Amino acid sequence: MTTSVPAGRKRLVHHLDTPFSTVAWPEVSVDDQDTILELLCNLLSPIGQHRRTHLKASQGKRKAKRKASAKLVTPEVGVTKPKPELVDYVDVGFNAITRGLESMSSGTQAIHAGQSSENSYKMIFVSRGTQSAAFNCHFPKLVGVASRMCASTEDIKLIGFSKSCSERLAENLGIARVSSLAIKKDAPGAQALWTFVSGHVASVDIAWLDNTRSIQYKPTQIAAVETKIGPKKVKTSQVS
Repeated sequence: MTTSVPAGRKRLVHHLDTPFSTVAWPEVSVDDQDTILELLCNLLSPIGQHRRTHLKASQGKRKAKRKASAKLVTPEVGVTKPKPELVDYVDVGFNAITRGLESMSSGTQAIHAGQSSENSYKMIFVSRGTQSAAFNCHFPKLVGVASRMCASTEDIKLIGFSKSCSERLAENLGIARVSSLAIKKDAPGAQALWTFVSGHVASVDIAWLDNTRSIQYKPTQIAAVETKIGPKKVKTSQVS
């Protein structure tokens, strides 16, 4: 037989704190987000139009894929189907953008050496409305570090859309789904979008990166949190 001791006791729990854990997303008003989304869709629409006109959509069937790989389609003689120049300046998807930012953040990059920065990102757009925070929380850190490592004097702008806009972006790109996309430096036709973004979106702020060369001693931060102790079960002997 056991009896419970009433709860009410408390104890202190200590854990280490760090200033490096969280980097906030730049705040963008809803009205500015809507304007940026309109400008972005207008910029991307020629890509989607080209895909819908000249590329056959995947049917999602293995049989269809086998037939497509076995049969070579001969284009019409004299008909050219050039892709929009902007295609080479747009990266789409979580993995592609993450790899690009990691490459820009590397100390061995040619960008850091002062050479050509053709592959540098200028703007990154993330549809956060339907995503878990764990899926995109690394973007502010990577963007902040990449902005400081590249030779450009202009920081990379990170725009997180609070509303779900994946379907609209996918439609304008002519692909199935879009969670994030990046536009590179010197992208044709992107000047109007950049002008608005640079004037209404702040750069990613990582204060502790600006103090990396400081020799000031900073003691370890130990946080003390008071927590309740659960009821303790006391065993009692039972006489038969």
